Amino acid sequence: MTDYTKLFGLDGRNAVVIGAGSGIGRVSALALAAHGATVTCADLNIAAARETAAMIDSDAYELDVLDSEAVTEAATALGEVDVLVLTAAMNVRKRLLDYSKAEFERVVALNLGATFDVVRAFGAHMVERGRGSIIGFSSIRATTVEPGQGVYAATKAGLVQLLRTAAAEFGPSGVRVNAIAPGVVETPLTAQIKSDPGWYRAYADKGALGRWAQPSEMAGAVVYLASDAASFVTGAVIAVDGGWTAVDGRFNPPA
Repeated sequence: MTDYTKLFGLDGRNAVVIGAGSGIGRVSALALAAHGATVTCADLNIAAARETAAMIDSDAYELDVLDSEAVTEAATALGEVDVLVLTAAMNVRKRLLDYSKAEFERVVALNLGATFDVVRAFGAHMVERGRGSIIGFSSIRATTVEPGQGVYAATKAGLVQLLRTAAAEFGPSGVRVNAIAPGVVETPLTAQIKSDPGWYRAYADKGALGRWAQPSEMAGAVVYLASDAASFVTGAVIAVDGGWTAVDGRFNPPA
């Protein structure tokens, strides 16, 4: 008989959050710890990772996900990982004709290339042990795009298919792989938009709830996918977007 009071409990599980130094990564680490997981806060910015770790009395780990060898070493050094959360990403907001090849390669390397390395490195150990949950962050931009977001959108769409493939390949070994697709969230990544009142308001008005999300509002989906509440969920993309992808504009037709 299922004990439904423990569906979201993570006691005894080891989690690694990559990108834990700020934003969605930080709240993911805090939420997982609050539900009982032992969390390692990994980030390129080790000082920021230590700040997060201090909030939950956990360990910090310096990790550059653009260094394939470092990712492989981390997957071994961090021991038995039951939950992996990857939030690291970047965006260069330019129209395609203004993009340089170097900028394209930089965005692709972090948003897609690093995901490839992280999923393979940590996933291999999970497959060997026969358990685990991998959670990556896509975006509404994987399905809806606007001028200046093309390369970012392409990487987020590619990330979904990469994670779905991992779900198919790792599933027979008991490893689940899913994605979360946030809408507009107030993080350092969206600072350029937030600084423009008109742009900020336009984004708020696009969703059904008429506002931006706070990073903490992504935490519930992370805990869900990490826990036994999602034991039969894999290959999924969970939209946490305030209704952005459900609403075709905000025009209210006359009565």
